[in-house]
Amino acid sequence: MTGLQAGLKDRHLSMIAIGGVIGAGLFVGSSTGIATAGPGILLSYALVGTLVVLVMRMLGEMSAANPTSGSFSAHADRALGRWAGFSIGWLYWFFWVVVLAVEATAGAKILEGWIPAVPQWGWALIVMIVLTATNLVSVGSYGEFEFWFAGIKVVAIGAFVVVGLLAVFGVLPGADTDKAGLGNLTDHGGFLPHGAGAILTGVLLVVFSFMGSEIVTLAAGETANPRKAVTKATNSVIWRIAVFYLGSIFVVVALLPWNDPSIEKKGSYVAALDSLGIAHAGQIMNFIVLTSVLSCLNSGLYTASRMAFSLGERGDAPKAFATTTSRGVPMAAIVSSVVFGFVAVFFNYKFPDSVFLFLVNSSGAVALFVWLVICFSQLRMRRIIQAEAPEKLVVKMWLYPYLTWATAALIVFVLGYMLTDTEHDGRTTVLLSLLVAAVVLIIAFVKEKVGGGARAAEVAAPPGEPLDDAVKTP
Repeated sequence: MTGLQAGLKDRHLSMIAIGGVIGAGLFVGSSTGIATAGPGILLSYALVGTLVVLVMRMLGEMSAANPTSGSFSAHADRALGRWAGFSIGWLYWFFWVVVLAVEATAGAKILEGWIPAVPQWGWALIVMIVLTATNLVSVGSYGEFEFWFAGIKVVAIGAFVVVGLLAVFGVLPGADTDKAGLGNLTDHGGFLPHGAGAILTGVLLVVFSFMGSEIVTLAAGETANPRKAVTKATNSVIWRIAVFYLGSIFVVVALLPWNDPSIEKKGSYVAALDSLGIAHAGQIMNFIVLTSVLSCLNSGLYTASRMAFSLGERGDAPKAFATTTSRGVPMAAIVSSVVFGFVAVFFNYKFPDSVFLFLVNSSGAVALFVWLVICFSQLRMRRIIQAEAPEKLVVKMWLYPYLTWATAALIVFVLGYMLTDTEHDGRTTVLLSLLVAAVVLIIAFVKEKVGGGARAAEVAAPPGEPLDDAVKTP
């Protein structure tokens, strides 16, 4: 019952911040985007990357002033009302427990390919149990696992970018660079072979691979100096996205013609490595993808449990979620999150085209909902912080409030454009996500009406109460 503890070291949080923007979706989802938009997919990644940078700047402003395990959910609670914190908190939890099932299955497929004696469902079970045990030991053990998982991802992509650029410019010794060159950006139907509209379609395909950059603001609450940690992570998000996303995708489309059949057949990164004649490229990339999957699983379980913990603290989830062990681990929050993850894994094997497909589609647009709520929360929280503790504005959103409104408008536009997309299930994803969001909102309003606004632990500070006391930090 000691509450969360500052068990994460600076090196843990630095790697969580870097690795958080490198999801498995970058490796396995980019090939579809390249086939859809050609080299113009770079503009899609740049557009979404800019969106993430702006949203992270807003979140960084609020979290540096008021670090908390609930992050944007707690900020929404304070800025917009209890209904907002409740709704976005539960939607975010729902998103990550579905991700647990998706990533466990993806990892199990790779492991089964290596050791077929163990069935795929067995590998999914093993992976989930191991990472659950890791999270249950202490936050430090989560941080240590994530440090190494993220470290492998970072080194691998860094090496890929360096090797790829050397090949593109024809100075990589011993490599087959016949297909490589900057001409690939324009020689095969132009930079935008399917027209400018394909950029927006590309946005829909890549936007979800960016989900996870906000994890660092939840984890910062369990460090010795959360304000410093959030500030550092927020300020470094630009170069992280530029190097790991734009840099690596640029290398892929420069090494190979965008319409090379191997990109869709093997996956963009494997095809790029294969084109250089690098031995065992497929197995190397499978190992890196597995590492990314395990990292995503590890962080997903951590993130879901901390959001559940925060909801429990605020009286928006069972009180048991807010209790911790002597090591500062919210055991009930972790176990409940992983149980739902196991149920989702079961649905994936028994009802993949019905129940599980519904879960995936109905959580698909949650990333955009979260970003939109962050925008509206920041508009209000800036005024609250300026009134109560202006010295805590150590990170400021650029061109406030104009850039915040512009970002919100862009997110709404993307959601609206998704409604026109029937080819890649964009419309289905938005409609089902809106349905789930509507259900959660109804529960929030009913709960508030029935409960008369009472809560177990107040987040909104009474008039005159200092900002630091409004949301308890570990």
